[in-house]
Amino acid sequence: MRLRINDRVPAFRAHTTHGMIDFHDWIEGCWCLLFSHPKDFTPVCTTELGAVAGVIAEFERRNCKVIGLSVDPVASHAQWKKDIESATGHAVDYPLISDFDMRIAKLFGMLPRGLAGSGDTRSADDLQTVRTVFIIGPDKRIKTMMAYPMSVGRNFEELLRILDALQLTAAHRVTTPANWRPGDDVIIAPSVPDEEATQLYGTFEVRLPYLRMVPQPDRAKKPKRG
Repeated sequence: MRLRINDRVPAFRAHTTHGMIDFHDWIEGCWCLLFSHPKDFTPVCTTELGAVAGVIAEFERRNCKVIGLSVDPVASHAQWKKDIESATGHAVDYPLISDFDMRIAKLFGMLPRGLAGSGDTRSADDLQTVRTVFIIGPDKRIKTMMAYPMSVGRNFEELLRILDALQLTAAHRVTTPANWRPGDDVIIAPSVPDEEATQLYGTFEVRLPYLRMVPQPDRAKKPKRG
């Protein structure tokens, strides 16, 4: 199964460090960040889970639930959480999915469906493609998906920036330019004619007939970082 942007996220039930969840029910009414890991007790992933725990309040302020996935059992996750807190100073209180049989990784297209074995018979190198981030909207559709190699730690400030952009563009008929940060000017969507753009946003800057800039519509409402 190859997932694409705007596909409905697969439904599944799974054991997690917070008990059994039905993923679609668990998301209900919220945004969701799902990020996956090939094995417990791996160095880069350890720093990542701790980094997320350190900024979890920022995701919560954006009505975004966070859930991790690793190809190991719940009991292993529970032990790993102790190492994560020891190494990073942050306790992992968000749920971690146990994908011991690799079923969910295959469902999301992170592993070939025909791959044999289970988490305890496969090394992290065997499972290195299980390093994908999915940002999912309240409509349960995939808004962003990013795959990372095992050697490169994920930047969760960047994922917060992407979430800000997704929420902004979902609420207003705008898009964000290169290197946009919350509070920067945005682009009026090409589908909005000039007359309607004037009604919506007042005056705007025309850099090209198809590139019209306007101050961020909800600038005063955006949560501050830090």
